[in-house]
Amino acid sequence: MLYSCMNNTKWNEIRVAMVSMESPPLWKVTLLNGYESALDGEWFYHFSEGGYLEIRYLDIFTNTVEQHTTVGTILRAIHLPGMETSTGYRIWGYADSVSDVGYLSLDNIV
Repeated sequence: MLYSCMNNTKWNEIRVAMVSMESPPLWKVTLLNGYESALDGEWFYHFSEGGYLEIRYLDIFTNTVEQHTTVGTILRAIHLPGMETSTGYRIWGYADSVSDVGYLSLDNIV
């Protein structure tokens, strides 16, 4: 059984923040049915295309230390269910009842 961790407001906050970056990171989504999108760098139209209801998780790929730090600061300010990864960040749209889903926040900067 999966439960929702996100809402349209939070997904839109991510989208708007990434659009406003000078050099936005690449991203891909994995949907509830297991489909993985191709890597994409276009946040304004592509990310919101089709809505957010089916996103199991979003992977954000950073390619420099500076970009990683900037994206991390942005995501932590939004306070999202997710985690830092070796390649960037994963934001959870849905989680199962046994997973320990942590939140990225300014209180837990690595």
